[in-house]
Amino acid sequence: MKAKKLVSLALAGAMVFSLGACGSSSSSSSTASSAAGDVVSKSDTTSTAATTSTSTNSGTAITADLSGKKVGISMPTKSLERWNRDGSFLEQQFKSAGADTELTFSDNKIDQQVKDIENLIADNVDLLVVAAIDGESLSNVLADAKDMNIPVISYDRLIMNTDAISYYVSFDNYKVGQLQGQFVIDQLDLDNAGDKTYNIEFTAGDPADNNATYFFNGAMDTLKPYIDKGTLKVPSGQTSFSECGTASWDTTKAMNRMQNILGSYYSDGTQLDVALCSNDSTALGVTQAIESDYAGDNKVIITGQDGDEANLANIIDGKQTMTVYKAVKNETYVTLALGAAILNGEKPDESLISSSGWDFDCTYDTSSYNNGTAVIPSYLLTPTVVTKDNIQKELVDTGYYKMENGYPKAVG
Repeated sequence: MKAKKLVSLALAGAMVFSLGACGSSSSSSSTASSAAGDVVSKSDTTSTAATTSTSTNSGTAITADLSGKKVGISMPTKSLERWNRDGSFLEQQFKSAGADTELTFSDNKIDQQVKDIENLIADNVDLLVVAAIDGESLSNVLADAKDMNIPVISYDRLIMNTDAISYYVSFDNYKVGQLQGQFVIDQLDLDNAGDKTYNIEFTAGDPADNNATYFFNGAMDTLKPYIDKGTLKVPSGQTSFSECGTASWDTTKAMNRMQNILGSYYSDGTQLDVALCSNDSTALGVTQAIESDYAGDNKVIITGQDGDEANLANIIDGKQTMTVYKAVKNETYVTLALGAAILNGEKPDESLISSSGWDFDCTYDTSSYNNGTAVIPSYLLTPTVVTKDNIQKELVDTGYYKMENGYPKAVG
């Protein structure tokens, strides 16, 4: 079922549907020290009930009161721009609903994230929101959360092999790859290519990130008919995820790999037409490699995902062709609504979407995301293709970014 959501971006603070005040559990002025990740921030709210209230497009007042509740938020790293946005927006949403929040970043170190979550459990949080560094490595610590009756929302990346996960909130990650693949099809008019052929190279994401395979498979499945037909050729022969993956989504690793590909397969003047990159940090490295090591003079189609500021600047400047934008603020709205329902003792389902009155698309999925122990009920948002032609409409007019000196800068 699809529904629409409210994003008057003025709604930076909080949204969400009506829920009565939840019974108090741990109250908080949080002073416990935590293990040193990138950055750990703790914010205390006043003990007075803080009720967030705003209006949907239909004018219906919606409120969420989480006063007396403590929410632990575990993010993977501050080294990627998008996780700074996610962490900040999640903290804003839950604080604005009256919750005490504890936000950790784990410097892309799995052991650190385990320690961070252990500390959050020890601090008696009522809810955990976790974006995993490695979806396979949190089973033991989340078993502890389950033993303490702490519900866990798997945020953006599906956490595997644990029955401690209550729900999954993300974007339709397979769709991200499909959008990138379809963009290539449309740009090259592959359906009408005739005998003409084009060369493409793939750069995938972090093997430890469960989403990375969805991105890659969505793109590959969309383009495979054209590869099988010979309309698209891959001179390097690297078409499997294991060959194309980029540990930690690292820009330098992506750049080095593309430099090797260009030196080995394109130095003789072979033309590269497409560099399909699963996200913006890898696209940044691939773009740098093409600028420094590509012998051709044609404009290479370069895809990305996330809407990082450096990549949006490259799109404006004609260096990168597109990015798939995931409005993470909307993802945090859904997470707040879901978390508030859980803390209110409810068992959220598809009706959460219709009751929330959102003006963005969201679907409730109970079949696609099996984490090895069960199919995890999932709320999936729809991503958007952004190019130079629609940056103003999709990113600036919506309030997600503002233009400064001709380039988009993230708001919030």
